[in-house]
Amino acid sequence: MLKEPRLLASLSHPNIVTILTAEKQQQVFFIVMEYVPGETLEQIILREGALDLSRALDFTCQICNAVDHAHRQGVIHRDLRPANVLVTENDMLKVADFGTSRFLDIAAHGTTVIGSRPYMAPEQFHGKAVFASDIYSVGVTMYQMLTGVLPYDTPAPSDLEKLMRGELVSPPRVKNKAIPKAVSDIVMRALSPDLTVRYQRVTDLLEDILAPVAAGITGRKRRAQPAGQSADGMANIQVRLKARETPQAKFCWHCAKPLQARTARCPFCGEAQE
Repeated sequence: MLKEPRLLASLSHPNIVTILTAEKQQQVFFIVMEYVPGETLEQIILREGALDLSRALDFTCQICNAVDHAHRQGVIHRDLRPANVLVTENDMLKVADFGTSRFLDIAAHGTTVIGSRPYMAPEQFHGKAVFASDIYSVGVTMYQMLTGVLPYDTPAPSDLEKLMRGELVSPPRVKNKAIPKAVSDIVMRALSPDLTVRYQRVTDLLEDILAPVAAGITGRKRRAQPAGQSADGMANIQVRLKARETPQAKFCWHCAKPLQARTARCPFCGEAQE
């Protein structure tokens, strides 16, 4: 119970809630994480409904930043959903709750059937979670941000075959006509039940998101905005993407446990770091 949380402490990224330490004292196991003031993405969607297109794309990019960083470290989240995404007052996102995650360097796939059913990829119901399963969950979250609703109700056991065939999902543009077709198509590809069709890498999803932004699709009121708005929208999201350029994880020279970036002293053994 201590090993994986301590390894997760090496996931040092601006869009991931930092795990400071994991310990067991007097038969009590606990994890210490950074405090993030704000609210969850779920609370925002419940209160506001469908989000502005540019804001939804910005949030998606930030979630993708976090997922991409985790995947590069061999970590699959398995329970990505708005309730596990914290939003600060300046719209900075932090993905939380890596408690259901799995290091895929020790297995071909996550073999436990775990997650929140409306956000689970079809293969997760068979205990075969892979990196692309997280991308499916991002697709469901993106759908919810753009429309204010889930793409389908929580699948019942009798609905699993339809889920496997993609029959439960209709394009988000059907529920919100203001969504550009290019964005709607991105969501549908992320939600493909066919792993060979779905995005395999988060970076591919990011590239497709940036394409409509660069083309000037930044919100419902884009025609009423002054010239140069599309460039501004692109620049704002590019600023978020720079968050991916984070220092490599480092480890304590004394106990070899993972450290946060720029940590001066190891939280595990107390030794000062160079």
